[in-house]
Amino acid sequence: MRECLRTRVTDLLGIRYPILQAGMSWASSNAELPAAVSAAGGLGVIAAGPMYPDDLRAAVRRVRDLTAAPFAVNVPLYNKRADAFLQIVLDEKVPILVASQGGPGKHIARVKDAGVTWLHVAASPVHAAKAEAAGVDAVIAVGAEAGGHPPPDEVGTLVVVRAVVGAVCVPVIGGGGVADGAGIAALLSLGAEGVQLGTRFLLTPEARLHPAYKERALAAAIDDTTLVGRGRLPVRVLRNAFTQAVAAAQADGRPAAEIAALAEAATLKMAAHDGDVAHGKVEVGQSVGLIHEILPAAEVMRRLVAETEAAIARLTRMSSAATMAEPA
Repeated sequence: MRECLRTRVTDLLGIRYPILQAGMSWASSNAELPAAVSAAGGLGVIAAGPMYPDDLRAAVRRVRDLTAAPFAVNVPLYNKRADAFLQIVLDEKVPILVASQGGPGKHIARVKDAGVTWLHVAASPVHAAKAEAAGVDAVIAVGAEAGGHPPPDEVGTLVVVRAVVGAVCVPVIGGGGVADGAGIAALLSLGAEGVQLGTRFLLTPEARLHPAYKERALAAAIDDTTLVGRGRLPVRVLRNAFTQAVAAAQADGRPAAEIAALAEAATLKMAAHDGDVAHGKVEVGQSVGLIHEILPAAEVMRRLVAETEAAIARLTRMSSAATMAEPA
């Protein structure tokens, strides 16, 4: 392992680099993407959310066929199949759980008793501190720039990661708005000891998405995303006919229930599985505008590591130059 990238997170998870692939419904609800990221030295994460239990079990076993490296399963705790997903994590001896969208209290004892490392997605410093008190091993703090479901208070990554680092003693993994090694170095400089990337790994051959989804994302600029569902459970998506319809209903002062129904009628599956990128939810983060090509996940990892090391080296040179310039 390169010592400049060794952190408490790499030691905790047994990975070479402090780089995590976010659990992304549909995109990483398979074995190929998580296995490729893990084999390249990061932490690949199977997104259990839209999967049937038998499919999740098969994906876990397939990852193990593809790599001996550590990997994780992301379980949204609000999901009606959460108990079944957690049982598969235990039965299959998955080494790492990424829990999101719910508190750890109901489940953490049996998961930790089984020797599983618990990473918990926290929306704020308050939530992070509660998760730490419940016994999680590390927290993941993601800012409003992120795709999918960012924190409802819409606090940006620079602020929320720094606040969470100050609120807990367990390692912090930051994310949101990161697509390259410079972004990774920035979050490490804030005190994060690992960095989670989602959108960058969407644009890989291994991501299980309809080609139209990837094409639309690849053409997007940094200002092409918007949030729908503010005040409830916001989702960051690319602007399209669906988001225009929601915006028009809001502008017309339509009842909140009508707007909510309109927002819920469009689904991620419509875009990710069916390829309807006009009327479905095309979930990506603002960093989508920083990504200009589809690359294999292993190559993405290689570049991320090289870029991170280059960014750290640049900061080190700046620090050395400043020290040399100080008067004796």
